[in-house]
Amino acid sequence: MKTFVYSRHWLVGMTLLIVTLMGCKDDENPTTVSDVSLGMTSLGNVMTGAGGKTLYFFAPDVSGVSSCSGGCKETWPVFYKENPSLGTGLKAADFATITRADGDKQTTYKGWPLYYYKNDAKAGDVTGENIGNVWSVAKANYTVMLASRQLVGNDGKNYTFDTKEGTGSSIFLTDSLGRTLYAFAPDKFKKNTYTKADLSNNATWPIFETSSTIGEIPSALAKTDFATITAVGKTQLTYKGWPLYYFGADQGQRGSTKGVSVPRPGVWPVVNATSPVAPN
Repeated sequence: MKTFVYSRHWLVGMTLLIVTLMGCKDDENPTTVSDVSLGMTSLGNVMTGAGGKTLYFFAPDVSGVSSCSGGCKETWPVFYKENPSLGTGLKAADFATITRADGDKQTTYKGWPLYYYKNDAKAGDVTGENIGNVWSVAKANYTVMLASRQLVGNDGKNYTFDTKEGTGSSIFLTDSLGRTLYAFAPDKFKKNTYTKADLSNNATWPIFETSSTIGEIPSALAKTDFATITAVGKTQLTYKGWPLYYFGADQGQRGSTKGVSVPRPGVWPVVNATSPVAPN
C-alpha cells in the first residue's frame, strides 16, 4: 500500500514540474505578433504596424512612388518591413517593397506606400484620417481610393479638375489599385448610355465592374453616394449617379489620366466629392 501512495505522490509532483516548465517556456517564447495586422478602430478595421499603430495611405502616391519627404516624412514616418509577417485576412501577394528617392525602403499595399502618423499616441488612434483631404487610414478592402496629382490628358496637356487647361493637383477617384475612374458626361442618373449591348466599345471605356456589395469607402466620401447598376449584364459602380468607367488607353497604369482630354475636355471627366449629381 505504501508503494502505491509514494507512486501517486511522485506522479503528482512530476505533473506539477512539467506544467511549471511549460509555463516558463511560454514566457520565454511569447505568442508571435504579426508585423501587419488588422485592428479595430472607430473607423472600422484598419491595417496596423508596430504596437498596433494605424497605417495610412497618401493620395499623391497614386503612381506607386512616395511623394512624402522632408518635413512630411517626419510627420508621417514610413513603414518598412521586408517580407512582413501578416495577420488573419491579409495576403502576402498584396505587399511589396519600393526604394524611395531618398534611398530608404518602404512597404506598399496594393502599390500604395504605407505610413504611420506621428500624433497617433496608441493603438486604435486614427487622428491622421482625412488630414488635408489626402490621408486615409489603410484598409484592406477599399472599393475606391482617392488620388491627388496633376491631370495630364492624352494630348499631353495639363488640366485642372474643372476640365480647363492649367496646372495644379486635382483629387479624383481611382480603384483600389490606383487606376483612374471616369464619368461620361451624356450619361443620366444611374444609367449607362455609352456601352453597346454587344460590348464592342467596352475596350475603349471599360465598365468599372464590382460586386453588388460595396466595400470600404474613404471617409472623405459619403458611402451613400455609391450604388451599383446592371449595365449590359455587368454590375457597374456609380458615384452620385454617374456610372464609372476606366479609359482603355490608360493601359491600367496607376494614376494615368489620359481620358480627361478625349475626345475633348469635359466629355470624360474624373470625379470627386465636389462633382455634381448626375442628371435624371
